[in-house]
Amino acid sequence: MKIGLFFGSFNPIHIGHLIIGNLAVETTDLEQVWYVVSPQNPFKKQNQLLHEFDRLAMVERAIADNYKLKASDVEFHLPKPSYTIDTLTYIQEKFPQHQFSLIMGSDNLAKLHKWKNYEQILAYFHLLVYPRPEATQTPFDNHPKVRIVEAPLLDISATFIRQCIRNKQSIRYLVPESVEQFIQLHKFYL
Repeated sequence: MKIGLFFGSFNPIHIGHLIIGNLAVETTDLEQVWYVVSPQNPFKKQNQLLHEFDRLAMVERAIADNYKLKASDVEFHLPKPSYTIDTLTYIQEKFPQHQFSLIMGSDNLAKLHKWKNYEQILAYFHLLVYPRPEATQTPFDNHPKVRIVEAPLLDISATFIRQCIRNKQSIRYLVPESVEQFIQLHKFYL
């Protein structure tokens, strides 16, 4: 099976994440997209993150009605912080029957040279890259393992959503209703 891995903090998961995952599975040769919830991104501050199990629960709620999308807690069982190459290596060893691609925004592609062992990522995995606002050309744009995919230019951020919650503003239509209810129930991000 061809599977796209969409890594993220998903703090919280929002409509932009869902659009990208769905477009990837509907417009490429991918058969599934796994949302890999990262417990600790080495580029983000830990104190800004909800507990990983809460973020995983929100992803599960957000994608519950789409069998082509799956939530993954694989990084919960690996050393922290989570480095993409380590997770990719682990997943490929655990599921040798599958072929994995990495889904990322063009903003992350521009920073790829800062990632641990990025050369190995490019050597062994395909990258499906969706456009992000204000992204610039990168040396990787024409790499044989990089495919720029057509997707709407989305500028929705989890940071903005958390700010809305703190300001007691509606996040309706920014996150799925099931995620909004979960956030309200647990009083997250206040």
